[in-house]
Amino acid sequence: MCGIAGFYQNRFDYTKDASFGIRLTKMKDSLLRRGPNDNGMKLSAHCGLAHTRLAIIDPAGGAQPMSRAGCTICYNGELYNGRELRRLPKLCALPFDTACDTEILLNGYLAYGCDFIRQLNGIFALAIYDSRSDTLLLARDHLGVKPLFYQQTEESFVFGSEPKALFAYGIRPRLNEESWGEIFGLGPAHTPGHGVFADLKEVLPGHYLTIAPDGLTDCCYWQLQAHPHTDTYEQTCETVSWLVSDSVKRQLISDVPLCTFLSGGLDSSLVSAIAARCLAEQGESLRTFSFDFAGNDQNFKPNAFQSSQDRPFVEQMVSHIHSSHTFLECDSRSQADALLDAVAARDLPCMADIESSMLYFCSQVAKTTRVTLTGECADEIFGGYPWFHRKELWQQNHFPWSYDLSPRLDLLREDFLREHHIEAYAQAAYDHSLAETPRLAGENPTEARRREIAWLNVRWFMATLLNRMDRTSMYCGLEARVPYADYRILEYVYNVPWEMKCKDGVAKSLLVEAGKEYLPQEILYRKKSPYPKTYDLGYEQLIADRLRLTLNRKDAPILEIVDKKKVLAFLDRPKDYGRPWYGQLMAGPQMIAYLLQIDYWMERYHL
Repeated sequence: MCGIAGFYQNRFDYTKDASFGIRLTKMKDSLLRRGPNDNGMKLSAHCGLAHTRLAIIDPAGGAQPMSRAGCTICYNGELYNGRELRRLPKLCALPFDTACDTEILLNGYLAYGCDFIRQLNGIFALAIYDSRSDTLLLARDHLGVKPLFYQQTEESFVFGSEPKALFAYGIRPRLNEESWGEIFGLGPAHTPGHGVFADLKEVLPGHYLTIAPDGLTDCCYWQLQAHPHTDTYEQTCETVSWLVSDSVKRQLISDVPLCTFLSGGLDSSLVSAIAARCLAEQGESLRTFSFDFAGNDQNFKPNAFQSSQDRPFVEQMVSHIHSSHTFLECDSRSQADALLDAVAARDLPCMADIESSMLYFCSQVAKTTRVTLTGECADEIFGGYPWFHRKELWQQNHFPWSYDLSPRLDLLREDFLREHHIEAYAQAAYDHSLAETPRLAGENPTEARRREIAWLNVRWFMATLLNRMDRTSMYCGLEARVPYADYRILEYVYNVPWEMKCKDGVAKSLLVEAGKEYLPQEILYRKKSPYPKTYDLGYEQLIADRLRLTLNRKDAPILEIVDKKKVLAFLDRPKDYGRPWYGQLMAGPQMIAYLLQIDYWMERYHL
C-alpha cells in the first residue's frame, strides 16, 4: 500500500514557482507513514504528483510516480486480477518492465483509457495525469477500501490519500454547520463523499473523476444493483463458497511475508483456514495474530453484544490450521495514550478506543510483517449484526446502530444545540441514503426492509470499519486486505433472500456452509462476538480523569461544545457497557474517549 497526493490546474506553470515544489514535498512527507519504504515526486507545468510506497509486489521495481508515453501514475492499492489483465489483447502488445500492479494500470489506461477501471478487481485509489490531453484522472475502488480526498481551491485542484496531505498543501482546516452534524449526528461514520471539514470531499466508492481544462466530471463506473435471485439454496451455497475461497486465494499474492488476524470467530477463522491450506500446499505455514486486553480474563463480563471471550476459540483454530500464532495484549495506558494517535491517523475523531486499540495492535504486527488479511465486512454483507435479526432494531426509522442520539446530545451545551440542528441533519442523511437503496419490485415489506438494512450497512457501517482498518494499519506501515469486500461477493449476496442468508435461524448460514470444509463445529456455530474491548474499570477511570483535567482547562476547545456540569455528572455515574450509542461496542467509556478525541482534534487542527 501507499500514499498518493498532488495538485492540478491549467492556467500557469508550476515549475516556474519554487513554492509548488516545496508544497509537493510537504504533501509527500505528510504521508510517509503510509509508505515508509520509498517515495518520489514529479512536478510538471500543470500537475504535481507525490507518492510514498509500502513495497509489497516487486519491491525492487515499481517506483512511483511512474511515467510512460506522456502519462504519469501514482497508485495506492493492490490488484487481485493482474494476471488476467496482462493477457488482455491490447496489453499483450505493450512492454512490461516490472512485475508490479502500477505498470498494469498505466498500460491499461494507455490501451483502454478510463474504461480500463471497470475491469479491475482490487483495492485502489489512483491518480493518472495525461499530459496529452492535460487531464487528471482520480479513481477509487468499488467499495471504497482505499481513501481519496480532494478539494478545489481558487488556485488548484488538490487531492490526497488523507486530509493531512491537503492541509500540507496549504489548505486551512475549517468546520461548518455540516461538520458538526457529521461529528455528533453521524460520527464516527460520515456521509459518503463528505470530508467532514468544510469544502473537503471524498471520491465516492465505484467512481472516477476527470479534471480537465473544461471542468470536473464525476463518473460512476460501478454500482450495486437489485435483481431476482434464481439459484437454489444449494447452488447459492456453492457459489458463495467459491467466491470467498477465490477472493482469499487472490489476496494471498505478496512478495513479502503476510499474516491474518484471527479472532476465533467464523469470519476471520474462515479466511485464516483457506489461507493456511493454500500456503501449506506451497510448503509454508501461516502466521496469525489475535488481540485482547490485559486483565480481560478477570474483567470480562458477558453481555447481549459480546457473549464470550476469544482466546479459547483462537487456541482451537491455531491447533486446527497449524498456524504460527502470536497472542497480543494491550494494556489500559497504551490504549488511552493511542487515542490521540488515532485522531492523527484519521484526521478526525473516530471510533474512540475501538480504533486506538486497533492502531496499537497494528503497530505490533507491523514489526514483523507488512501484509495481513482480515475478516472485516462479512457481517455487513452476510447479515451478522444484531440489527439484522432483532426486530426492534431493524424497524427503527433511523440508522439501527445509532438510532438513539441522546447519549451524545445530552452532554452538549443548549446554545450549541440551538445553533446546530444535529438530529435533523442525521435524519436527513438517513432518509437520503434510504431513498438510494437498490430495490427489487414486488418484494414484501419485510424483505424490502431487510434489503434497506443491508444497503445501509454497506454504505455506512462497513465504510466506517474500512476507514478504521485503513488508517490504523497504514499509520503503522501495514497493509490490511479485506477478502469479504470483494465486489463480486457483495453483488451476489445482496440479492440472496433473507431466508437463505439466515436459513433455519442460523445467522450467516451461507458462510457457515462455506466453512464446513474448513472449520470445526465449535467455530462454525459460535455465537457472534465482535472485536474485543477492555472491561478494565481502571481504563475507564484513567480516561475519565483525563477528561476532567481537560474540562478544567479554561482554553479547552471542547468547552465551546459540551456542558461542563453535565459531563462531570456523566463521569460520576456508573457506565452501561451493554447499551452502545454506536455499533455494538461504543458505550459509556467510549463516549468519554470520543470527547477526549474531539477536544484534541479541535486543538490539533486549530478549529
